[in-house]
Amino acid sequence: MSAVSEENKTAESSCSSSSAKVGEIERLKSKESALSRLLSEVRKEKLECLRSRPLTIGICGFGNFGQFIAKTFCKHASVVATSRTDYTDLANSMGIKYYPLSDSEGFFNEELDVVLLATSIISFERMATSLVKPLKKYIAANTNRRGPLIVDVLSVKEYPRQILLNTIPKECDIMCTHPMFGPDSGKNGWFNLNFVYERTRLGGIILDQKANDNLSDDKFVEEGSDTIHWVHEHSEEHIEGKDRMERFLSIWEEEGCKMVPLSCLDHDTYAANSQFITHLMGRILGAQGLEPTPIDTKGFGSVLNLIKSTTADSFDLFYGLYKYNHHSMNTIVRLRESMDDVVERLRNMEKDVGNKSSWWDQERTKESGEEKKIDSADKASWWGKMVCKSQDDVKKGDTRYTSTKK
Repeated sequence: MSAVSEENKTAESSCSSSSAKVGEIERLKSKESALSRLLSEVRKEKLECLRSRPLTIGICGFGNFGQFIAKTFCKHASVVATSRTDYTDLANSMGIKYYPLSDSEGFFNEELDVVLLATSIISFERMATSLVKPLKKYIAANTNRRGPLIVDVLSVKEYPRQILLNTIPKECDIMCTHPMFGPDSGKNGWFNLNFVYERTRLGGIILDQKANDNLSDDKFVEEGSDTIHWVHEHSEEHIEGKDRMERFLSIWEEEGCKMVPLSCLDHDTYAANSQFITHLMGRILGAQGLEPTPIDTKGFGSVLNLIKSTTADSFDLFYGLYKYNHHSMNTIVRLRESMDDVVERLRNMEKDVGNKSSWWDQERTKESGEEKKIDSADKASWWGKMVCKSQDDVKKGDTRYTSTKK
């Protein structure tokens, strides 16, 4: 009887456990549905908040990228643009007020909340410096003695960060950002595309990015001193500055971007090993003059797509990724070393099998006109010379294809 009783208890326990699991799934689904409704309500409230007091965003540099982001900004904000080239007609057709770069006073008199610098990397310092005088004049005439939020969108981050901190008046907050997409990759919308950002300066205080990762939203650490500040300590200045930053970020959030808070230092470290090497390989392969063939593999198709996407960008951008990210040269050095290592492995393997003269080796020797016997010691060198000959690029004593390692 005891054994039967134990079996009954086990069966009841198993049944109870099974019922609990079914009930738990139902409870979690109900909770999930409630959270989804809450999220939808919060997003609706946030959107209403943005529309109730839309930002006025000034774009300095109305080239391809400036026009690209302005088109989307117009859905969420009032947009004003300025540039060296006259884009008056184009801007007006987009519902954007336009000022020539020479009329910086008129540009800033639009009471801009945000000024976004959408210039090339190599033109960035010149553009930032040219804004200093009109910014100071605008701040002096402003009753609250505060300037707009200054935002950059360059593909490198440490360089513009330092330029802005060194040149832009301290009355202006600064945010360094990198939308990791452009007119081509973002032509069908920004959903699920990365937007990297760093809140750099708020209320005249430079923020310590590493320390601020572990703090609540109402606190921030000052870079260099490790002093913890409260958003409310300078009342309106910090509160409005933070609110303006969040409103600007919300535009990208509403368009579906994947928001990536990241320090400028970490961004450039990662970018050298991702964005720069992608452009570098695209340029190198593009220089080979590769063309589609009737027997292309999917892998080769990916290579051609890489070439197309990277060479579609200006060489100025590629140069900027190299020149203004000090991690880029290390990427080039490591690529060269990797190339040497791979080629060396091929040579070593060729030497290992060199003693076994194959039909293929004999045929290659006859076709090339090389009648001498190829031994394992100079086989790699011979092949290198053959490659050079096929490219009409052999010079007497050229040892580019001959291993120098002993």
